[in-house]
Amino acid sequence: MAFNNYEDLSDIHLDVLREIGNIGSGNAATSLSSMLDRPINIDVPKVRILDYNQVVEALGGPENMIVGLLLMLSGEVEGMIMFLLEQNFAKMTLSALLGENYEEFMDEEGEMGNSAMKEIGNIMAAAYVNAISTMSGMAINISTPDICTDMCGAIVNAPAVHYANISDKIIFIENKMSSDEEHSNSYVLMIPDVESLEKIMTNLGIEI
Repeated sequence: MAFNNYEDLSDIHLDVLREIGNIGSGNAATSLSSMLDRPINIDVPKVRILDYNQVVEALGGPENMIVGLLLMLSGEVEGMIMFLLEQNFAKMTLSALLGENYEEFMDEEGEMGNSAMKEIGNIMAAAYVNAISTMSGMAINISTPDICTDMCGAIVNAPAVHYANISDKIIFIENKMSSDEEHSNSYVLMIPDVESLEKIMTNLGIEI
């Protein structure tokens, strides 16, 4: 039976997505640790299927300020992936990467900070995409990230026009990361289209 939307996912399908989230999060932590030349520790991620309002509440409410990086997926998997970073996590990584405290890295004069955050977005996206590719044997391309800092209600609403046609549910991955004495959360919204999700499951030998 083909998927109509994310609500058709069974417990077995969700377990597969959790495993992808676990591997992707581990890959991301390893890549960030190498890039920043400092240890990045990550707890076991929480992988849930949430609707739009639940995502916004999980991010601290619609007015909570957050950094968002949006990348499009193409190739054998179509859709999008969005990274949402708490501002203190973004500043922690920028400080480690650039050697300065970029408190205003999103200002008009913060081009270097923006470029660095996009590179971090590329690395994190590649970590999750590689997890899917390695498990399924599928070729997936990612676009250059779009980045902004805004209230999470506005940021999460931005791709709504795309994922509304896919499902009113989102694959939501919550990561708790730490480096030295600093702790922060990062979040991943994975939104492959339904046909791509079917391909992933089929390639993994999971019955649809």
